[in-house]
Amino acid sequence: MANGANLILALKAAVALASVLLILSLVALGAGKVRLHGQINLVFFLAVMATLVGFEVVLRMVQPGIYDWIRQDPHLLARLRVHLCFAIPSALLLPVMLYTGFAKKSVHRKLAVLFGILWTGTAITGIFGLPHG
Repeated sequence: MANGANLILALKAAVALASVLLILSLVALGAGKVRLHGQINLVFFLAVMATLVGFEVVLRMVQPGIYDWIRQDPHLLARLRVHLCFAIPSALLLPVMLYTGFAKKSVHRKLAVLFGILWTGTAITGIFGLPHG
């Protein structure tokens, strides 16, 4: 059965992979390939949402006590809370980004800046800020 450290390690890998997809979508956009940018972002969205759903299933239903070791350490709990300050808003903004991008709404670029900041914080605090061993 999975333990908390292994689950965090898997989540770090998922965040790193999603970040590569996001960078590739920006490269496509920079090359003028707007359609490819959207397609990659759709894959990014689906990958992140699948990871979040899988994570929540494990956390809430399969092994509810899997993160007790973090909750018992005030320093680790503080690091998790900082991470969640970036991760939760970025997850909530993701569907809005997808909609505004495909609907070609003018607000998409402004939201993209906000999302970029939130995702950068999610990646940095998730990959480098959370313990996995």
